[in-house]
Amino acid sequence: MKKLYSLLLIVLLTIGALAGCAEKKDQVKEDNKASVGSKTEASFPVTITDALGNKVVIEKKPEKIVSLMPSNTEIAYSLGLGKEVVGVSDFDNYPEDVLKKEKIGGQEINLEKIISLKPNLVLAHASSAHNSTEGLQQLKDAGISVLVVNDAENFDQVYDSISMIGKATGETKKADEIIKGMKDDLAKIIAKTKEIKVKKKVLVEVSPAPEIYTSGKNTFMDEMLSAINADNIASDQEGWIKIDQEAMIKRNPDVVITTYGYYVKNPTEQVLSRQGWESVNAVKNKQVIDVDSDRVTRSGPRIVEGVEELAKAVYPEVFK
Repeated sequence: MKKLYSLLLIVLLTIGALAGCAEKKDQVKEDNKASVGSKTEASFPVTITDALGNKVVIEKKPEKIVSLMPSNTEIAYSLGLGKEVVGVSDFDNYPEDVLKKEKIGGQEINLEKIISLKPNLVLAHASSAHNSTEGLQQLKDAGISVLVVNDAENFDQVYDSISMIGKATGETKKADEIIKGMKDDLAKIIAKTKEIKVKKKVLVEVSPAPEIYTSGKNTFMDEMLSAINADNIASDQEGWIKIDQEAMIKRNPDVVITTYGYYVKNPTEQVLSRQGWESVNAVKNKQVIDVDSDRVTRSGPRIVEGVEELAKAVYPEVFK
C-alpha cells in the first residue's frame, strides 16, 4: 500500500512539474512577442535637433504631415507615409499621388492653408527656412511641430535627412532599410566603374544659353560625377558658376549633360547647334544627353537613380 501511495505521489509531482514547465514556456513566448513588438513600435515623445540647431519635441506619431519641399515629400512617401501627407508645395510632382494633395504655396507658403489642414508635423527645409522665419514661428505658435530638414549637399547628408524624418515620424526601421538599399545600389554602380578604361570629361549644364550655369567643386553634382569615375571639367571652380564658353570649348568635354529639358524644348539640339562648339568632342560625336533634373538634383531617395542615369549617359558602353 505504501508503495502505491509513493508511486501516486511521484506521478502527481511529475504532472505538476510538467505543467510548470509548459507555463514557463508559454510565458517566455509571450515575453519574446512583447520584446519583438517593442523593437518595431516607435516610442514618443521624441526630441530631434533639426538643421538649424533647434530642439524639436514631437509628442506623438504624426497623423497629418505638411511638406514644404519636394525632397521631404519623397522621403515621407518612401517611408510609407503617403496617407499622412495632407499638404505639399506647389513644386511637388512625385509620386503621382502628390498631385491630389492640397497645395500650400511655393517660395511663399500659405500659413492659413497650412494651419487649416491641422497638421501635427510640418517638414520645412534649411534652403528656404531663412526666408520663412516669421511664418515658421507662427506655425509653432499655433502648436504645430516644425522640423527643418538639412539642405543635403552629398550622399551622407541625404542619408541624414532620411534618418531625421524617419525618427520624427516613428519610421526609423524603414528609414534604415531605405538608406541601406541606397548605399548598396550606389556601391554596385561604383564597382562597375572599374570596367572604365578611359575617363571621360563632362560638362553639366543646369541652365541653357545664353547664361549657361554649371556645377563646380563642393556640389552634389560634382560628387555624383566622381562616383561614376568621370571628370567634371568645372571642378576647379567653386559651387554653381556661370560658364565662360570659350574656356569650356578649350577644355573640350567628351560629354555634355543638360538638366533643363523639363522647361526647354529640344535641349540637346540647342547644344549641338550652338555656334563655336563644332569642334568640341561632345558635339562632334553627338554625346549631348538630357537627364531627369529631379533625379539628379532632388536630395531624396531617388538620388541614386540619378547617379545611374548619369552613368548610362556618360558611359553607355559600360552601363547598358
